[in-house]
Amino acid sequence: MDDKIVTEMTQKHSYDWQLKILILTWEYPPNVVGGLSRHVYGLSIHLAEQGHQVHVITAGNGGLSAYEIMNGVHVHRVTPLNNQDDHFLSWIAGLNLAMSYKGEIISEDIKFDIIHAHDWLVGASAITLKEVLSIPLLSTIHATEHGRNNGIHTDMQRFIHEKELQLITESDQVIACSNYMREEILGNFYLSDKKITIIPNGIEPSDSEVDSNKVFPFINNRKYIFSVGRIVKEKGFETLIEAAQAAKDRGQEIYFVIAGKGPMLERYRKMVTEKQLDHYVAFIGYVTDEERKALLANSEISVFPSLYEPFGIVALEAMILAKPTIVSETGGLKGIVMDRQTGLLMVPGDVESLLNNIDFLLQNPQTAKEIGIKGRKIVKSLYGWKRIAAQTVNVMEDTLLDKRANMSEKSR
Repeated sequence: MDDKIVTEMTQKHSYDWQLKILILTWEYPPNVVGGLSRHVYGLSIHLAEQGHQVHVITAGNGGLSAYEIMNGVHVHRVTPLNNQDDHFLSWIAGLNLAMSYKGEIISEDIKFDIIHAHDWLVGASAITLKEVLSIPLLSTIHATEHGRNNGIHTDMQRFIHEKELQLITESDQVIACSNYMREEILGNFYLSDKKITIIPNGIEPSDSEVDSNKVFPFINNRKYIFSVGRIVKEKGFETLIEAAQAAKDRGQEIYFVIAGKGPMLERYRKMVTEKQLDHYVAFIGYVTDEERKALLANSEISVFPSLYEPFGIVALEAMILAKPTIVSETGGLKGIVMDRQTGLLMVPGDVESLLNNIDFLLQNPQTAKEIGIKGRKIVKSLYGWKRIAAQTVNVMEDTLLDKRANMSEKSR
């Protein structure tokens, strides 16, 4: 190893090394589809705060600026070449072509150190830009198609699985958000365990002064249990409908308010109406960040009944507000919560398990408050974005140094 690389290694992991980072993500605020958007946003602004130059390339929606600086982050929005195509995979292909082109244009003026890609959706452009710019590729895998569907069963799922494999194979280093995701990636793809690092999602303390009753008059000062997430099967919201039915049959007054959009929204709303549960369950659709915070802050309990959840950033959002939080004992969620200490664990899909936890919290308000306070403390200490951004920089620096060391060895 030459003297220059040795010197760099002695200086690494300090803020003196200001990186030029190119981040690729298909969603970025205010364009929010799921938790990935908030993750990339939190990471990007804290990388910028630590002195790094951060450029994000993402999808535009026509109403947003093609370029702006948000909280110190350079945000570039592109339009997919076939923007009107209703077929999702075709739309994604067009998005990647546009992202690749934009990355090449930006790199004419900026010599980037590393590319950071988020999930397979931007994999094609990430791999292309890695080759064109001759710089390392770091990828964060937020979820897998195998995990979402408990296997690969259709041609589309197989296509996505292969795209995930391609991105992981071409990446110089991979980040997983939990030990659960690390094991899932190792079990489904071919890579050395040295190539994968665990860095959790992050959260910032944020109190809301908005009264949810004013924003959502239908709540009408009722005590409610809140949940939020993309309305898809793996989030387990059907368990909440079944729990509401069981509570109604027992004469219990439990009111679930569920926020989020997704392909299952109208089906769940219809199910609620058919079961005559409108007084017990409300699927309120899309909410803004401020509305989500208000709903969390004013709720009695938060619950996240996912059947599959690689991490669960929404659980952190509830816990940091000191809300007693119930999560499924699955995936990354079970790594966040210590049962009956910082939150409560329920059996995924089990109505009785959920209702027992709800009853415990409602009947023991002082214990519920203590659990919420302990949850807030653990989240603030372990999941702050400043710490997570620093950990990500460490991985980027290691990846760069490894690549330079390998190039030095090959040149001998």
